[in-house]
Amino acid sequence: MIGKAGVKRFLLSALIPVLVLVAWQLAVTNGLASRQMFPPPTSILGDFYDMLRSGELTHHLGISVLRAMVGFLIGGGLGLLFGLLNGLYRRTEELLDPTIQMLRTVPLLAITPLFILWFGFGELSKVLLIAMGAFFPLYVNSFLGVRNVDSKLFDVARVLEFSRFHQLTKVVMPAAMPNILLGMRLSLSTAWLCLVVAELMGADQGIGYLIQDARSYMRTGVVFVGIIIFAVVGKLTDSLVRVLESRLLQWRDSYKG
Repeated sequence: MIGKAGVKRFLLSALIPVLVLVAWQLAVTNGLASRQMFPPPTSILGDFYDMLRSGELTHHLGISVLRAMVGFLIGGGLGLLFGLLNGLYRRTEELLDPTIQMLRTVPLLAITPLFILWFGFGELSKVLLIAMGAFFPLYVNSFLGVRNVDSKLFDVARVLEFSRFHQLTKVVMPAAMPNILLGMRLSLSTAWLCLVVAELMGADQGIGYLIQDARSYMRTGVVFVGIIIFAVVGKLTDSLVRVLESRLLQWRDSYKG
């Protein structure tokens, strides 16, 4: 059950979007903005309802979410694995980290044409592009999380004769969890951004395709619906990780503003 504090927080966070929508509606109604380029929020809401009723929106949204989640699970999972390995073992870091850091500096837009040449416009190129985007934030943050663990904790673990597995589960993971969850948030948002790039570059399904198709036919309201969907789903995934943070990091007594 949401308490008064939760309701107050929600109303405060919704204040700026509501003011923008009201100003937008008034500007279009009074002729201060082009209805073709900036359809009023009421018109966009009508387009949203029509697409929802026809099933078009749910179909394309389901495909986009699936692509983003598969790409995130592959890229984020590998990022976490390599981050932990390189954080725990210096030899592994010396072997793998320079190559990973070099790849991290290559812009994703520069790699996109190569992925299309190698894998075509099918699902594989899109999922791999999303996975690559999701890999680096989780890799960097999990690596830093391990390296920020107090070395005295490892000394205690050795005195208690912890196995490497118990060191990982009882010492490293709890101490590195703030960084790992931060990496997860960044990784999810990057995966969502890469999804937009992948679907705009070439797709016949998904929210990105919907935006591209609407642009071709000057259906500006549908373009705004797609943009809003991207924003809302991105915010929801970020909020999910924040809920996870509040559950897993209850032990932290950090400044909350």
